[in-house]
Amino acid sequence: MIPDAVIKIGGSLDRASSLEMVCEEVNRLGRDYRLLVVPGGGEFADQVRKSNLRHPLNHTTAHRMALLAMDQYGLMLSNLISCGELVKELSSLRSKIAAGGIAVLLPFSLIDTADPLPHSWQVTSDTIAAWVTQSIGCRRLVLLKDVDGLLSFDEDGKNPTKLIPDLTVPQLARITGGVDGYLARFLATAPMETWIINGLYPERLSELLNTSRTTGTRILPAAD
Repeated sequence: MIPDAVIKIGGSLDRASSLEMVCEEVNRLGRDYRLLVVPGGGEFADQVRKSNLRHPLNHTTAHRMALLAMDQYGLMLSNLISCGELVKELSSLRSKIAAGGIAVLLPFSLIDTADPLPHSWQVTSDTIAAWVTQSIGCRRLVLLKDVDGLLSFDEDGKNPTKLIPDLTVPQLARITGGVDGYLARFLATAPMETWIINGLYPERLSELLNTSRTTGTRILPAAD
């Protein structure tokens, strides 16, 4: 069974003190949709970055520590999403999705074993969530952040001017910021629709699942 959507809940939403509100909305949506939640890193990933500044880490060590940070954030999310069930492997994930409701992924074991992505600071939970989405055959990835989506800038490249509603993957590759540096390269071979929407307005997630449109940036599937 394939979930209706993979939802990455970014760590920025915890910093914005809106995490409970987002999790309540995800919990409600789990009554009508099969959902997989992939955690960001939040303050736990911030600690990895601080450790790297004090004690420079090799890329593999930093990569594994960042995955463990996602596990910690995932444990917190599972505490806030009352209908969520923790999963660590694709087999248990598929079983949970088939039963309906919400699965919350703890990604360390899965990603550390499969080792599908470069060990780089350019690879964050954005690309990890995309890899998970592709691995389970889901066609929709939603990245919940604390911004409305990706923005265009003025000629000086300093001031944002307006929200970009739709992007192709090649266009995404020419944009700096908003998502991790590896995501466009991964999406170039991954047939999924990717949305970047503002988790500070959880109703936008509901609107997207109910109508297939909302305020945000849609990255068109590479196959299109």
